[in-house]
Amino acid sequence: MADAGTRARAGGGYDLVTLALFRSVAASGSIAHAAALHGLVPSAVSKRIADLEALVGAPLLHRHRRGVELTPAGHDLVRHAERLRDAVERLEAEMAAHATGRRGAIRVAANSSSISQFLPEDLAEFVAAHPQLHIRLTEMTSLEVLEAVRAGRADLGIFSGLTEAAGLVLIPYRRDTLVVVLPAEHPLAARRSLHLSDIVAEPFVALQAGSSIQAWLDRRAEEIGARIRTQVAVQSFDGVRRMVQARLGIAVLPFGAVEPYLDATRLAMVPLDESWATRDLLIAVRDKATVTPQTAALIATLRGHAV
Repeated sequence: MADAGTRARAGGGYDLVTLALFRSVAASGSIAHAAALHGLVPSAVSKRIADLEALVGAPLLHRHRRGVELTPAGHDLVRHAERLRDAVERLEAEMAAHATGRRGAIRVAANSSSISQFLPEDLAEFVAAHPQLHIRLTEMTSLEVLEAVRAGRADLGIFSGLTEAAGLVLIPYRRDTLVVVLPAEHPLAARRSLHLSDIVAEPFVALQAGSSIQAWLDRRAEEIGARIRTQVAVQSFDGVRRMVQARLGIAVLPFGAVEPYLDATRLAMVPLDESWATRDLLIAVRDKATVTPQTAALIATLRGHAV
């Protein structure tokens, strides 16, 4: 004789509709009442109960003239059916939260400029308003950000508008300004402003390959017939500041990556007097069709700070 597990597999298992009917029968003690509650004829409910008993391999109800009573197997089945109902309701609620953008994870790829200046506070505002959403933030160069968005590894990217981003949907985010950072005792530190031509002969502390700032500086130096002379190259803004403080060279960084550190370091900051020293930071998504409700909610928060 086949066991209950074999019968369940052969007969398609327990279905939610039949279990809901059985819960109603158990609660009312009447097949007729349960049938009326669900808009069915009693014979249809009786057939469902009979199929359940065949699936279980044991009687679920004691039938008598006044109605029905649960057998021990029936009590166990009701208990499990109620747990299953609760689990399905939780599943539906959580899936609805995903569909409406109230739950889930958002993969964000961002360049160092945005992370060191504006993004932490903007993300904190977003998470406070959407505590069930999680941010998976990865710091990358602007080129890497765009590659991640194109490949679908990031739901949105934040990058320097100096970087070519053909084929993506672009949204304004923030604007930053490039400044010159020097050792406090450097002769140029007392100047009110500096042109690129004033500093191009100096040894530079450069950012890693792929940095939009570094690529932009190299291009602008070529335009005036010069070349940036890199003394040392590092991976982060913090590394640049430390190397400049150690007098290994000067550097060009975003204002927000320098100004907060001036009091605690022997660094000086001088405005870079060039029309191209102001940059747009942009949000990139692959296309509008792939933007989830969660990502759209984050974009709305970030756009609220667009300048």
